[in-house]
Amino acid sequence: MFREMIRQKSFGVSVIIFGVLLLAPSFLPRFYIYFLAVIFVTALLAMSLNLCVGHGMIFQFHHGVFYGVGAYTAGLLLAKTSLPWWIAFMAGPLAAAFTGLLIGLFCIRLNRLYFGMLQISLGSLIWAIAFRWYDLTGGDDGIHGIPIPDFIASTTSSYYFVLIVLGICVVLMYLILKSPFGSTLQAIRDNPERCAAVGIHVRRHQLKAIVIATFFGGVAGVLFVVVEGSIYPGLLFWVLSLEIFIMCLLGGWFTFAGPILGAAIIVSLRTFVGTIQNIGPIENVGEYWTLILGVILILLIFFLPEGIMGYNYRQLFRSRMKYSSESQVE
Repeated sequence: MFREMIRQKSFGVSVIIFGVLLLAPSFLPRFYIYFLAVIFVTALLAMSLNLCVGHGMIFQFHHGVFYGVGAYTAGLLLAKTSLPWWIAFMAGPLAAAFTGLLIGLFCIRLNRLYFGMLQISLGSLIWAIAFRWYDLTGGDDGIHGIPIPDFIASTTSSYYFVLIVLGICVVLMYLILKSPFGSTLQAIRDNPERCAAVGIHVRRHQLKAIVIATFFGGVAGVLFVVVEGSIYPGLLFWVLSLEIFIMCLLGGWFTFAGPILGAAIIVSLRTFVGTIQNIGPIENVGEYWTLILGVILILLIFFLPEGIMGYNYRQLFRSRMKYSSESQVE
């Protein structure tokens, strides 16, 4: 699988982009370094969701709750215990995966839409606990000023840490999707009835995909704590899950790298909207972010259902087919 990955035409481009990102702190201002780190964290979260939605057709509508579980687990251990930092960083993804397993066991028996609805309900219970348990989680105020290990406490060092972890996770997710398990998962996405007919345990594979996706979502949650040094209930709220879902749709939810592009666009747009004070009679434009997300979702459904990279792949495939047919005629 490593050889196949290296032989891909996009591998060289990925290496060049990664090299440029490694050099970015040497010529970018501090804010843009922080901004890129936020995009990296969000991109990992979107890719983890796409393991379920895009490659498994598992409607994980409240994926943000596992991001929040990973962040809260790491943040609480760092802020309220004397355990080593590496235990907190490992506990976050494991707690997210365990939560994904528990919720998945309840939801996996249901069909696609009902699966998503039940997951939203169970995820909202976890959000309510974080929102109301003031003694442990800080309630709606959250916890700020979480102590971060010295070697990743600065903006530049946290940037490099997040970038390296993102690179490792992207490689691991690629290898998972190219493995027999990944091929089986995509076959289940395309035709679950036929897979079940040939002896594949559909629900078991889907549950495994949920656990893997929530583990990577928990990793993203830990990276959020590294970058921001805080946790708050908004990490578990359904609006964030909607954002992540739109990132996958916008970039191309049947593609591997599409969620990265979608995350970059949505994070950039959210930052831009946050800087606008008013537009004509509309004041505090940032308060209408949920409305803006809804409009983006409607436009995607009607005009770009494959996403940006999915549309490009389709156009490339059509041009190749046209060229091939013309060559045969000649």
